Amino acid sequence: MIFERYAIYHIPGGDFGKAGAAWLGWDLVEGRVMPQPSVDGVDLRALTEAPRKYGFHATIKPPFVLADHQDPRTLMAAFKALCQTLSPVSLTALRPVWLGSFLALTTEGDTAALDSSAAEVVRALDPFRVPISPTELARRAKPHLTPAQTRNLQEWGYPHVMDCFRFHITLSGRVPKQLRSAVETAAAELLLQKLPRPYHVDSLTLVGQAGDGMFHQLIRHTLGSPIL
Repeated sequence: MIFERYAIYHIPGGDFGKAGAAWLGWDLVEGRVMPQPSVDGVDLRALTEAPRKYGFHATIKPPFVLADHQDPRTLMAAFKALCQTLSPVSLTALRPVWLGSFLALTTEGDTAALDSSAAEVVRALDPFRVPISPTELARRAKPHLTPAQTRNLQEWGYPHVMDCFRFHITLSGRVPKQLRSAVETAAAELLLQKLPRPYHVDSLTLVGQAGDGMFHQLIRHTLGSPIL
């Protein structure tokens, strides 16, 4: 399979990961469509259409086009070597938060270690990324971006990295106000009951975006473990 873009994700595992894949309707680990649960009064398929192609995940290094002088095998080797140098991180908990009109799971407690690891992933793998073009930079340089986000966009190709990084797992696209309570209740019943506490970020995954737009797991590596 040929991939148009690559990214580094944290993909939840176990029952929580399976429930999340069903919630969004796409299992990026197995690369298949999932039947979604029925929620009274809510068209879950419509409300999860935007995040579905990305799968159930937290972005560590945002999607990027592979530079012409690089190749997927070299990227995989660099990714494995990088994971060996990073330590697992334990988070106090994840909790549902409305980010504007989007529902997501975000962190509770100290995230300094996680933020540092995410920054190192962005930095270490940046040589594999095609630099942002002037046209793309102009398109993404929105007026609402802070000076720090604009600087990140210019330097790293994405505004919400480094000092502007926030670990989160997206659960929906835009949700009308009148449906938010029902969506949050459904998420609590279908997802949060399976959410580990504390939450461990102990692995990262290299993913690729296929021609149909859907993301697939390419290789998953435990943090701090030797390369096999």
